[in-house]
Amino acid sequence: MGAGKTTIGRILARKLGKRFVDSDHEIEARTGATIPWIFEIEGEASFRRREAEVIRDLTAQDGLVLATGGGAVLDPASRAYLKQRGRVVYLRASVNSIMLRTTHDKSRPLLQTADPRKKLEELTAQREPLYREIADLVIDTGRPNVQSMVQTILTQLSALGPAAARTARGSTMHTLQASPASTVSSSTAAPDSEPSRIFLNVDLGERSYPITIGAGLLSDPALLERHIAGHKVAIVTNTTVAPLYLERVAAPLRAAGRDVLEIVLPDGEQFKNWDSLMTIFDALLEHKCDRKTTMVALGGGVIGDLTGYAAASYMRGVPFVQMPTTLLAQVDSSVGGKTGINHPLGKNMIGAFYQPRAVLADTASLGTLAPRELSAGLAEVIKHGAIIDAAFFDWIEANIGKLMARDPAALAHAISRSCEIKAEVVRQDEREGGLRAILNFGHTFGHAIEAGMGYGAWLHGEAVGCGMVMAADLSHRLGLVDAATVARMRALVGAAGLPTVAPDLGTERWLELMEVDKKNEGGAIKFILMKPLGSPNITSAPREQLLATLAACVG
Repeated sequence: MGAGKTTIGRILARKLGKRFVDSDHEIEARTGATIPWIFEIEGEASFRRREAEVIRDLTAQDGLVLATGGGAVLDPASRAYLKQRGRVVYLRASVNSIMLRTTHDKSRPLLQTADPRKKLEELTAQREPLYREIADLVIDTGRPNVQSMVQTILTQLSALGPAAARTARGSTMHTLQASPASTVSSSTAAPDSEPSRIFLNVDLGERSYPITIGAGLLSDPALLERHIAGHKVAIVTNTTVAPLYLERVAAPLRAAGRDVLEIVLPDGEQFKNWDSLMTIFDALLEHKCDRKTTMVALGGGVIGDLTGYAAASYMRGVPFVQMPTTLLAQVDSSVGGKTGINHPLGKNMIGAFYQPRAVLADTASLGTLAPRELSAGLAEVIKHGAIIDAAFFDWIEANIGKLMARDPAALAHAISRSCEIKAEVVRQDEREGGLRAILNFGHTFGHAIEAGMGYGAWLHGEAVGCGMVMAADLSHRLGLVDAATVARMRALVGAAGLPTVAPDLGTERWLELMEVDKKNEGGAIKFILMKPLGSPNITSAPREQLLATLAACVG
């Protein structure tokens, strides 16, 4: 409710030359009664039966754009009709947005309660998995420009091609669904099936770009082609990813007449350095790449950071596209425009903010991911719940088994929700002037582990996972969270296959390494902590509490 399905549906129908129907309006026309009256006199169960009948009838008609009620998905038969008879577009909106749009709307019977926010969160917990079960497209409605959202839907519908199933008389029907989407409760199971593709947007004005999430994107050359303007393409990858996916991406580009340069780097965090950056520059210059050359980052976070920094620097800036193949890159490092290399004295201390033209995250690539890399990616998923969305943290706890088993629907939800969270933070603070620093929860400790152990000894996600346990412990010592929260964090990190005991670097070495951090000010170490779970707190810590955390968490 309140996500804009009627407004968007009307415009979309006009653009498509179809008839627009709102299922709620159809129910009112058939009964001669308002929706609130039906709820009050007949009850919700009776309304749902009427709703199911209307959806059954309307989905059998030609040429419609149908906006359903938010609860239409509760009926299994309705879900089946919607999925089988057309393309389903799920409009996601945050609870805050829904509250703003519906606060004074007395026509929404489900919100006539003492605590409408709690009701919205309950509805989300119940309905979110069902929306995702049948959605072909997931569209973020956070952008204020309705025309832009409609154009995004039209573009993505075109990219999907004709609907696989048709209505009874052979014509495609498009369905719009909407509900609040900022939280998912712990009682909610992961969606049963993965939407074919999920489309999000990082809203940064003229630097905005789309994120596409789904299986098989690496095998769809048209997706990449539309983001390449020039004749030359430089694909940067590593020795692990190249045998799996390089030819799949490069061959269609060559067949389309592009001049493709392949740059294959050694695999590992220890190679995210100046030498690898120079290798990229050498290849670009030797191949006479110009300002219209598009660079493609095909790999994990190391490749994405290196390629992005090279793109930001080569000829003072050339376009690049992120094609992340690891979970960590898909949920975190490919989004937001942070690029750079490591220095022996500090991680990610040299780099630039430089946004990609697009992010294409193929969830099928996670099938070839080593178990250790999968766990490393889950650290960043857990991070997003811990600092932004407590209900998402609950969902991760409830579904960690599915995530570890690589359940496609669970992974798709984890990736999309993580990208939504990060995109919203980046929209508000692109260059880490304040808010964006919260995305470094666990990283102050984690970066110290990476540098202290030597880059590559621990994976980035492993260090962050352990760092989050340490940050939770410090949060408790400062009175920001209770002991139960620390226990939950330690248990979830462990269940994700991540280390929960930090290496013994020596107290002075720990302090020395944490003092080399981009967040620090005036020599004081800044930590991202929780206050409470699901909310961030940026603060320094008294030395005695910090030493107590090190003593408790170091093995």
